[in-house]
Amino acid sequence: MVLLTSLRASFCVGVARARLLPPPSTARYFASSVIARQNAPMKQPPHSDSVLFPGAVNSKFTHELKFQRPQDLPAIPTYRLIDTHGEVVDKSREPDISQELALKMYKDMITRADKFLYGMEIWSLHLSGAGNANVSAGEEGIAVGSAAALAPDDVIFSQYREQGVMMYRGFTLDEFMNQLFANKFDYGKGKNMPIHYMSERLHMIPHSVGAAYALKLDQSSRIAVCFFGEGAASEGDFHAALNIAATRSCPVLFICRNNGFAISTPTLEQYKGDGIGSRGVGYGIDTIRVDGNDVGVTFGESGFILYIGIMAVREVTMRARDIALKEQKPVLIEAMSYRVSHHSTSDDSFAYRAKVEVEDWKRRDNPITRMRKWLESKSWWSGEQDQELRIQVRKDILKAFARAEKEKKPALENLFLDVYKVPSRDLEEQMAELRRIIDEYPDEYDLEAFDRGREGL
Repeated sequence: MVLLTSLRASFCVGVARARLLPPPSTARYFASSVIARQNAPMKQPPHSDSVLFPGAVNSKFTHELKFQRPQDLPAIPTYRLIDTHGEVVDKSREPDISQELALKMYKDMITRADKFLYGMEIWSLHLSGAGNANVSAGEEGIAVGSAAALAPDDVIFSQYREQGVMMYRGFTLDEFMNQLFANKFDYGKGKNMPIHYMSERLHMIPHSVGAAYALKLDQSSRIAVCFFGEGAASEGDFHAALNIAATRSCPVLFICRNNGFAISTPTLEQYKGDGIGSRGVGYGIDTIRVDGNDVGVTFGESGFILYIGIMAVREVTMRARDIALKEQKPVLIEAMSYRVSHHSTSDDSFAYRAKVEVEDWKRRDNPITRMRKWLESKSWWSGEQDQELRIQVRKDILKAFARAEKEKKPALENLFLDVYKVPSRDLEEQMAELRRIIDEYPDEYDLEAFDRGREGL
């Protein structure tokens, strides 16, 4: 479900899919450095006051027998720039963001969040018989804010709530609808679940850590980025991915959307520790926690982060990308949010949480409302413009819906393609058998809905 990978998938699939072959000199350099690091002697000097064992370095000796209790340690702070009223928290910092960029991010969030697009997604799934869809209401700021901080050619590995990332990168409404209807223009050729969008054109292909390792060997100026929810962090792949990324110093950015629920399981029943951020620290990975609903802007300097006048999520992502690329190591961002929507169209979240709780979050801390208030305070946006935008967005969505609905399904030959570069003998035999059956019983198979009909097989 989540595109975090184990060591085997990372190395075998990620490197192959990224199509990055390291120059011999580069490969020798990294291989030798890894071997040298692993074989370096670990010595315990006489009278040392700290542990220098291979499994725990630089740990101070103590004569006090004391267990480390999570509740005695401070929680990781959550970085924010703008409060729920759309006001800059630190008045001493002057906002420094262009009106053009701010409006693009806001419009992308509006388009993704529009209930009409959600409705069209549901209706398209009903017409196509696909059934289930995941939605991302309340989490738009994480997707759009992080996308705005990445380079256009960074390799992204999305889950199913990153529509805002794809939209920011230029994924069109037509492309969204083509995937929902699984028509002949669907990049996944009808083989993916609904809402599982992908685009090689936009550098969204699987297996983040393997791709990051390949980028490292190639000494590339790109990084890999992996989005996932806090529920996915309970899977074994999460731990395998973070561990191999840390030990092999892979330039990968892990962005966790902690929205409070893994389907119907609340975070309080998922884990006892300090969120997902504490796990990054445990694996030796630079980690930061950010208010995922904060779309604030500021300028100044504080701590280890340079605030360069951009939105909170975008700002943190830019700094994290800089660390991953320049220092060639992984970074974990835990973006805190609240899942306003149901997990999917087949889920009724009011069976396990109160409706008043959801309504309170929608009213009190909505990323779109927060940003709109800030834009209005800058006189960059108005209620009239907001209404016009929403009307136009719905018209555009309806047009894309109508176009995608008319297109035929992918050709039948796609049932057998994309498993191997060249179809195997077994697949050729299966394809021939299907042709024979269709020809023998033509009245049993209505191929009118498929591209090229019988000729498409």
